[in-house]
Amino acid sequence: MPLHVPPAPAPALRSVLAALSSPAAVREARTPSLLAAAGPVTPELALPVHVLDGITAGGTATTRLTGWRFLLRCGDRTVAAAETKPTPDGWAFSHFFEGPYITSTERALHQAEAVTQPYQPRLLSVPGLYMLTLWLHGDCTADAATGHPAATDLLVPLAPAPPGIAAHRPYRAADLLPALTPRTTPVRLLREPA
Repeated sequence: MPLHVPPAPAPALRSVLAALSSPAAVREARTPSLLAAAGPVTPELALPVHVLDGITAGGTATTRLTGWRFLLRCGDRTVAAAETKPTPDGWAFSHFFEGPYITSTERALHQAEAVTQPYQPRLLSVPGLYMLTLWLHGDCTADAATGHPAATDLLVPLAPAPPGIAAHRPYRAADLLPALTPRTTPVRLLREPA
């Protein structure tokens, strides 16, 4: 398998397991598929979630780690996801959720497994576009909590993708990131409002 999934921090996993064992946390999540799960739910496939903070004039993306996302499985299907966040004391459970990005993440990971080059999978969020990508980082030994997309890394936009960007199509970071720059840069007024 060409994907080298980095291990999630043990405290992050423990926080998800504690939340799953809390009936109140599951009930308050308002995730119908998690509430309706018939059988034990287990966290699997944790991916680090990075947020794109900006793109420098030289084309380098600045990112920061915002959490770890765990896909939650019941039997043979994924029913929801759980996200953790860093705190001054380590890692804490953040929330449960469901929606199209969960199945889209699974689909993109299955596509990535067919690629011959090894990659370290991560998630990259582009908040200004309401966009999430599977970030396939070429350095499989890198610390999953740090770094930025290298020019040769692959970014696979997850569905739903913003208009004009094809979902589930792998883009080299050097090609996609410059195309995002005008979309994520705030428009400046040419003159002061009256």
